[in-house]
Amino acid sequence: MPAVDYGRAEEITRTLERRLVERLQSNVTATRRSVLGGISVAGSAAFGVSRSGASSGGHDDHDGHGGHGVVGEFEDADFDPHEYLTAFNTGRDGQENVRQDVYEEDGRTVREFELAAVDVPITIAPGIEFDAWAFNGQVPGPTLRVVEGDLIRVKFSNGSRHAHTIHPHLRNLDPTMDGVPQNGPGALAPGESFTYEWIAQPAGMHFYHCHAMPLKEHIHRGLYGTIIVDPDPDRVRENPRDYVNYHGPITDEYRDELVEVARSRNHEYAENDDVNEMVMMMNGFDTNFDGDNEVYAANTQAFAYGVGSTDGNGNWKAGETKRPIQIDRNQLQRVYLSNVIEFDPINSFHTHSQFFDYYDHGTTLQPTLKNVDTIMQCQAQRGILEIDYSDHEPGLYMFHAHQSEFAELGWMSFFEVV
Repeated sequence: MPAVDYGRAEEITRTLERRLVERLQSNVTATRRSVLGGISVAGSAAFGVSRSGASSGGHDDHDGHGGHGVVGEFEDADFDPHEYLTAFNTGRDGQENVRQDVYEEDGRTVREFELAAVDVPITIAPGIEFDAWAFNGQVPGPTLRVVEGDLIRVKFSNGSRHAHTIHPHLRNLDPTMDGVPQNGPGALAPGESFTYEWIAQPAGMHFYHCHAMPLKEHIHRGLYGTIIVDPDPDRVRENPRDYVNYHGPITDEYRDELVEVARSRNHEYAENDDVNEMVMMMNGFDTNFDGDNEVYAANTQAFAYGVGSTDGNGNWKAGETKRPIQIDRNQLQRVYLSNVIEFDPINSFHTHSQFFDYYDHGTTLQPTLKNVDTIMQCQAQRGILEIDYSDHEPGLYMFHAHQSEFAELGWMSFFEVV
């Protein structure tokens, strides 16, 4: 008997997705509570609870469609949340929509990227579009990956109808490069451009976003992305205390251990190839602009890492856009996780049947939390999760926000361990 009924998992994903989409399509002013009202009925039906046994809460649960029909596939050809997971732009390699280069200048490695702000509709659920403001036409924006000590040079152009900036969550020593309206070039008007330069420090997982006013709208509309600063193993060897929350003696053995961890986190070292790395930005969308989100996701598209059509052996139907994140049980999983939600004070990440180590902000080479299954993040907080499935049976393992309403409104996902 298989550990997981793939057909039933697909049915539940389709049901939750269909109810979410139907509520949004039928009423453009649908509130989060009204959407949840419909989904609560869907959840009961999907799990085999009769309608008479479910609390109606005053909502009409009539289903004129019958069964659990397919809502449809994602048709946004410009953004694939599965491709986004591992799309690291390093100056040498990366996405086709990001012009980039790497070169030496004055004895320092320069990684140059071109980013443009544009107004573009994006797909957040099948058939549901959101009028986004986006870096290079995608939400989240491109992931920039550099090495500690590099110069990050970002040539930014504003192709939007609104004024924008780029603010980095880095240790930036030059206020003119802070990307806020009060300093340097200020907010760039439509058609203007500016080149930002930042030193890549400290090592860890970081964040960039527009800082124009009103700030909540510019972030909520989609102007954000990830900056990963890989640790430099040579710097770790020279200054190990900069990378640990530890006040005991630094032995040669301990120093060597930290250097090995740094090498495994640095994309320029072979040790990094032994780890499966992925980026997730937890986000949400206020579709009726009432100050509450109606759709939640990891990487923009609701239920994109849910269960679609499969043969149950890890082979997914051609063209299937909704599928779990397939992982090798014998490979360490490293998740670069951040929260960019607006209008909600916190977000969270919870793994089913599994515990993980967590590195807050990724600035340490030893976990700040060990052996946990849930972490919380406020907006702009981020960290690195390391997850080991080597002793688990193959199958589907859910992960999601443990604000349950977020999960039912799209932020529900699966790893498929093979």
